[in-house]
Formats: sequence, C-alpha cells, structure tokens
Amino acid sequence: MQSNTNDMKNIVVIGGANLDISATLNGSFIANDSNPGHVTLGHGGVARNIAHNLRLLGHNVRFISLFGSDIFGGLLLSHCKSIGLDIALSEQISSNRTGTYLCINNHEGDMIAAVADTDIISLITPEFLEHRLGDLNNADYIVADTNLSENALSYLLANCVAPICVDAVSTTKAWRIVNALNNSHTARLHTLKLNLKEALVVTQTEHYSDAARKLIDIGVENVYITLGYDGVYCANSDGDMLFPALPVEVKNTTGAGDAFLAGVVHAYTQDIMFPKAAQYGLMAARAALLSEQAVNPDIANILL
Repeated sequence: MQSNTNDMKNIVVIGGANLDISATLNGSFIANDSNPGHVTLGHGGVARNIAHNLRLLGHNVRFISLFGSDIFGGLLLSHCKSIGLDIALSEQISSNRTGTYLCINNHEGDMIAAVADTDIISLITPEFLEHRLGDLNNADYIVADTNLSENALSYLLANCVAPICVDAVSTTKAWRIVNALNNSHTARLHTLKLNLKEALVVTQTEHYSDAARKLIDIGVENVYITLGYDGVYCANSDGDMLFPALPVEVKNTTGAGDAFLAGVVHAYTQDIMFPKAAQYGLMAARAALLSEQAVNPDIANILL
C-alpha cells in the first residue's frame, strides 16, 4: 500500500497521543486475582496511530497534539520525531499529564477492558485551532479523533476546506462528532469511521444499516462501520456494501481500527474512493492485528 514520491499528500492529523500499556493474558481471565501474562509498552493514541500509519504509507504528516512535560511526554515526542512526523504545530505543556492508555487483552488478543486518560487533549480549543487554520487549510486531508472536544470538532467542520475524516474512538466520545453535526445543521463530514457498538449507541438503533442511514441524514457523506470478524459495512447516499473481514491470526486488536481509517485515507489519496477504499482499510487493519504493537511497520509493504 505504498505511495511513490509523486503520490505523497499533505495530511494533518489532530487528536490524542498516548503511552500505551498493554497486558495480554496467558490463559482465561480470573477476576479479583493476579493473572499471568505479558505486558508491553508502546506509543499510541488514536490520532497518533493514524498519523504513524500514514507516515509509513509515505505521506507528509503534520501531527497536532498536546504532550505533558513528564517522562511519558518526552518518550512520545522523541518517538514522533524519530518516525518523521512534523510536530511543529503541537505543544508540550506542564499543567497536565501526558495521555496514557491501559488495556487488558484476553489470551486471544481481544480487549477485555481499558482505561484512557486523555484529559490533556481537552486543551485543544477552537482558539488553539484558529492559530493553525492556515496549515489546516493547506492540507489535502484532515484526520481527527473524538478525543477532541465537541467545540473543537465543530470548529473544524465550520472552518476547514479540506475533506475531514473522523475516528469515533469510543461510545462515550463518539457523541461529540454527532452533536457537532446535529448542532451545525449545515456542516458536512467527509468520512466517519465507527465500530459497531459506537454506531448503535450514538444512533440509538439496533442494526448497522439503520445506524448508517441516521448518520448520513445528519451530514456524514461516507460511513464505515467496522464489525470485527464480520468485516466492515459502508454506506453513503448512493448505496451500501458489506465487505468480509480478511483471515488473520490475531495477536492484538489495539490499533486495528486506527489502521483501518489510515488505510481508507491512503486509498483516497490514490483516487480510490468509497466504497472500494474499505478494502484497503481492511488490509491495513489486518497488518495491525498481526502485531503486538498498535502500529505494524509492515503496513508499508502492503501494495495498493
């Protein structure tokens, strides 16, 4: 799925950057007890993972986030620089903790529970974004996650000319982009990616096709609802399609959805649009599922 030099696009990614702490069990989970397993540290955050994947796919990526002045912040900033992300529009502040994500996976790599400490991203306000609007509007695509506040998402929808693609992140945060669209009445969102649970919760429906219709009605142009082992459902005003999942021996589910959206955006940059872009999202997600880390460097070897 690599781009050649002539295909490189300028993409701005805005949202969370976390230090990931992932624990995977050796066997069945035992409540209220110490469970044997292995623990890994990694560089994560939905937006950061997407930015990393897009950089591996050959694009110029400007990453906008906030980092604390703690050890975790230093580690994340150093890593962003080492992988070639442009972080000139990000800031390091001392008043808040760096984002941290802690998850526990069962022995098959599926998440049992997770805790996300991403309060620092609430400091990305409309005023913060206004100072960066020129850079945002020079992008070919903008990608954001719903770690951003509803106000920040509303600002992007109202002021950015580049196509905006959003990852819903979680059931508690997906409401932010839905509310931003509902409160605008005129705003349009190019692409929204959600998992099944997020889609059903924010639309208060019982089936993914109904959820997609509701999202299209409030201004989402292209909806991708990931269904885990059942693939991905895609819909827009012209129609819908269900793509089956690719066979894979799962090592870790963390980061698969982020890779999916990166694959979709990369496909867009190669003039592969809806719904075929979902196939490349699935290829990227498969690469993430094969890695114990949230981002698999081998994503760069998947040919588009």
